[in-house]
Amino acid sequence: MILWPISVMMIFHRSVFLAINGARTDDFTTVYNASLNFLNRRPVYAENYTTVDPHYLYPPSGTLLMAPLSILNPQDARWTFIAVSVIVLIVCAYLLTRMFGYSANSWVFPAVLFFFFSTETVANTLIFTNFNAFVLLGLLAFLMLLRSDRDLWAGVAIGLTLAVKPVLAPLLLLPLLQRKWKPLVTAIGIPLVLNMLAWPLIVDATDFISRTAPYLFATRDYYNSSISGNGMYFGIDGWLIILLRVMFTLMAVFSLWFLYRYYRESNELLWLTTSSGVLLCTLFLVSSLGQGYYSMLLFPLVMTVFLPGSVMRNWPAWLAVYGCMTFDVFASTQWRAFGRYLEYNKVPMGWSLLMIVVFCVLLFRWLDLRAAARVAAA
Repeated sequence: MILWPISVMMIFHRSVFLAINGARTDDFTTVYNASLNFLNRRPVYAENYTTVDPHYLYPPSGTLLMAPLSILNPQDARWTFIAVSVIVLIVCAYLLTRMFGYSANSWVFPAVLFFFFSTETVANTLIFTNFNAFVLLGLLAFLMLLRSDRDLWAGVAIGLTLAVKPVLAPLLLLPLLQRKWKPLVTAIGIPLVLNMLAWPLIVDATDFISRTAPYLFATRDYYNSSISGNGMYFGIDGWLIILLRVMFTLMAVFSLWFLYRYYRESNELLWLTTSSGVLLCTLFLVSSLGQGYYSMLLFPLVMTVFLPGSVMRNWPAWLAVYGCMTFDVFASTQWRAFGRYLEYNKVPMGWSLLMIVVFCVLLFRWLDLRAAARVAAA
């Protein structure tokens, strides 16, 4: 009675008002125009990458999948995309609830919906009209299908997202650690086949390799919450940026090793969801581009708080979640510099603290295990 009306009204507000109103950042128009250019046999990758406006960065396979959008007029296409994204997010909340053993009739489902739509990552995905909701759906389907040993379908789920945005690519390490090869067949095969089909249909397909790909791998100092992007924006020395990237990579390596050794067989759900969070959070921090609304892909890690042994059962972890997912704005008329610093750093500090928390929790467990082993040996 408490959670449902609040959750429903929050979904209504975020989708019907904030999303339809939009914002200066508009990820949808570039996708729509690229789809229109594709269907009309005009160049798709001819943008000026020296501006700070949103650019079209999807590969030819993504262009092929997104092409039906331009059949509708721009407003109808955008509103339809928002509506479908909202439905997908609700489905994701349901799948996450079921994944952790709760029914749709429990209080957990409306609580997850409330949490989803209270975050910056969901709100700005709808406001900017981005593809992220579908990536989250692919992530959850991939994890659930892996657990049920439907390996080829697990590869299909992640392969369709990779065809548009390769952000989930590090998760292909998980089936490899399980000694499963079938998910890789469809996960790699689907983007490969779609690119082969789309390549001859795009008049400037080679420009994706020569112009767009270099831009994708370059670090930009705007709308970038990665260590390198944030460091460039604030003028941090290059050696410190490299040191931080190496440090967080090493923390991730230890965390993944410990999770694999002690949880893969005893608690597969905790292993999969925590490991996926570690892989993705590390990607956001150490790659050339990390954007705040990617944080929704950490929802499975956050949901582990319901499991015994979760790394999320401490207050620093939730301070980290607040940092990388809050919809609060810290712009201040009284303390301009301090407010600006908090606003630009809340996401990278949230991701960083989350990685530190996971590393420290698992390190202390490892040290306890070593100490117990020494006592037993004595």
